[in-house]
Amino acid sequence: MSEENAEEQGGGLVKILLFAGGGVLLLLLGLGIGFLVFGGQPTDPSEEIERIIERSDPAAAARAKAEAEAAAAAEEGEVGEDGELLGPPQKVVKISPDVEIFQTTYYEFTGTLTTNLKNSRKFLQVGIGVSTQYDETVMENVDSHQLALRSEMLGVLSGFSVEQLQDKAGRQSLLDQLRDVMNAKLEELEGFGGIEGVHFTSFVVQ
Repeated sequence: MSEENAEEQGGGLVKILLFAGGGVLLLLLGLGIGFLVFGGQPTDPSEEIERIIERSDPAAAARAKAEAEAAAAAEEGEVGEDGELLGPPQKVVKISPDVEIFQTTYYEFTGTLTTNLKNSRKFLQVGIGVSTQYDETVMENVDSHQLALRSEMLGVLSGFSVEQLQDKAGRQSLLDQLRDVMNAKLEELEGFGGIEGVHFTSFVVQ
């Protein structure tokens, strides 16, 4: 009787050991499969969610991926094909241009110009000077063509009336027209005008 009990106890112990060994084997087998499948890296819950979204709605997954990439690019200063700067954000350097100072050259016509004023018995007598910030070539051309320029100026002077020359605006208009006709003549003769200012050195209406 005691021998039968011993055999039963021995058989039960063997069964327990077999079950325990089988459980350990299954556990090791499961761990091995998990390592092979996931490369030994712990699963990221967000990645699992993305995989589920991709399987259920590919379009939504594509949009989510594009938004994530855009956010990462914005943080790193990257851009795509829309003209934004690539690479990390850069400070914009504002470079102030160097201040250039130009020398002004003057030329005064010899003598004075005298002409009758429009619709009047009065006459105008003026001395004329010109200025430019171009090189000396302009003044050399003015001096070379002084006769032609004086003729052009007399034509302009005779077209003004006493009333037009009574105020500053009228006299400035006369100066502007003198500049324009002289530049036009120089362009005709030399291919370039260059006179930037015209000045009265004397101004008499009698």
